[in-house]
Amino acid sequence: MLNAVETDQILAPGVAEGAEYDHVRAMFANDAVSKMLGVVITELSPEGARGHFTIREDMCNGHGTAQGGILFTFADAVFAGVCNAAGDIAVAAQVGIHYLSPARVGEVVEAEAICRQAWGRNGITDVILRVGDRVVAEFRGTSRVVKAV
Repeated sequence: MLNAVETDQILAPGVAEGAEYDHVRAMFANDAVSKMLGVVITELSPEGARGHFTIREDMCNGHGTAQGGILFTFADAVFAGVCNAAGDIAVAAQVGIHYLSPARVGEVVEAEAICRQAWGRNGITDVILRVGDRVVAEFRGTSRVVKAV
C-alpha cells in the first residue's frame, strides 16, 4: 500500500484562490489518491497548469522504475485541474499516454499541462511529464463538461 505524504495540500499556497475555483478546491480536497502520491499543483488556470511529485520506492514496478499507472494518475490529476479551472465541472471522456523514458526513486516528476482547444462542453488538454529536461511521458485527454450533481 502506498504511504500517505506529510501534507494534504494538493494546491500550493496562492493557487486557485478565487471564488471561481471553489469547485476545484473541493475536488482536490477530496482527492485521496493525489494526496497519497504527494501531488502538488503549483499553477492552475483554464489555459494550463504545472505541478510535481516525487517517485518513492513503493511507486516502482519490478524493473525499479515508476509504475506506469502512477505516472498516468499524476498526469490525470493535473489534466483534471485544467479541465475544471474554467468554472464548470468536467470529467475525462477519453485519455491516452505514451511512456518515453523511465522515472526512478527520488526523482521529481514535473507536469506541464496546456489546454489545446476548448469548445462547447469539450476540451483537449496535453500534459507533458518531465524529470529535468528529459521527457518521461506525454498524456492527451479529452474532457467533457457535465451537470453538477
